[in-house]
Amino acid sequence: MSFDFTSHLRANLPTPVPAPFSGYPEFYFVGGNNDADSLPLTKFGDIAKSILEREGKGLAKYGMGHGPQGYRPLREVVQKNLKNRAGLTCSVDEILVTSGSLQAIDFVNQLLVDPGDTVLIEEACYGGVVARLKKLGANVIGIDLDQDGMSTDHLELVLADLKNKGVRPKYIFTIPTVQNPSGSVMTLERRLTLLDLSKTYDVPIFEDDCYADLLWEGERPPAIRALDTTGRVIYCGSFSKSIAPAFRVGYLVADWAIIAQILPSKTDGGTGALEQMVLAEYASAHFDQHVNDLQKVLSDKCQTMANSLNEHFGATAEFTIPKGGIFIWITVPNSINTSELAAAALADGVAINPGAEWAADPATGLNRLRLCFASPSKQQIKDGVKKLAEICHRKTGLPERGSNIIREAS
Repeated sequence: MSFDFTSHLRANLPTPVPAPFSGYPEFYFVGGNNDADSLPLTKFGDIAKSILEREGKGLAKYGMGHGPQGYRPLREVVQKNLKNRAGLTCSVDEILVTSGSLQAIDFVNQLLVDPGDTVLIEEACYGGVVARLKKLGANVIGIDLDQDGMSTDHLELVLADLKNKGVRPKYIFTIPTVQNPSGSVMTLERRLTLLDLSKTYDVPIFEDDCYADLLWEGERPPAIRALDTTGRVIYCGSFSKSIAPAFRVGYLVADWAIIAQILPSKTDGGTGALEQMVLAEYASAHFDQHVNDLQKVLSDKCQTMANSLNEHFGATAEFTIPKGGIFIWITVPNSINTSELAAAALADGVAINPGAEWAADPATGLNRLRLCFASPSKQQIKDGVKKLAEICHRKTGLPERGSNIIREAS
């Protein structure tokens, strides 16, 4: 008989997982997974062998002898990429390698947020950010969002109202380039206005740029931190979307005073060493070409998903085809609760992200859903969207069968 830990557990734990992992469902449209066929596995293998022969003895030390900020050659690659691709100039000492961007987000929250503090985010926002802030007991306020990014008009109204109430937010969080989940790209004008508002109301900005390298349409705007001359922007990025999620390698960029304050919290012994070594070697020579090739693959899959949604959902699904990234953000009629739809779909082998989990105010996401097109094959996208439409019709009566036609995405 097993020992009963029930009386020893602390309060307010998350709901336990119902069963051990038994594999993904047939149609898996959730998570930030990417195209498996685009992984340069042969090069990874060759690099790993070569670098272990050359520098493998460094694995005997935590941090490989490069200190707690991460493998220096990788930080040098990040430094170069940010300058060339995002217009952001920084020193290697202003870069902290993290175990994915989620660890970077946790570090910033540990640094700035106490229970009861106010944080401003985009109304539709990365679920990991929303969940973490609410778990910390923060007051999360959503700012309106459109295809030009966070509405600075609405942001200014909220900041002014909070100031009148004696409240100063701890930070403004934004994903300005290929926003998750909406796919929006913040205009240069709004980036500059956002910086002005940050200065006027004395509120720092936390910029998440994890999807910016996957922009395949239009010119990539400079990072907000690249436009800042005051050090009020903390920036994070990741190799998860541009190369491989399972590497779990991200990075945080901030003035040294901030990095110095965060470093005591990085008590994990360092981000995975071999991953950093392989990434540094691979990305230094192949990053731009790899990303260019991946963009073409993702653009093609995105169009396949858009066509499938048009064919099988018709006017029931409203969306804008994103200019980059790996997600399509969809609005359905108010009569469809996507949390209920997600549960029914999963039971029938289709996994989707319900919108309530990706919104500052869950009520605003009840008739929205996020689908990832990067990981499934094009055939799986076609078959999975068709099956999702059938499940939706069976549960809600929508979309009406036989009335769907191919149409341009709204």
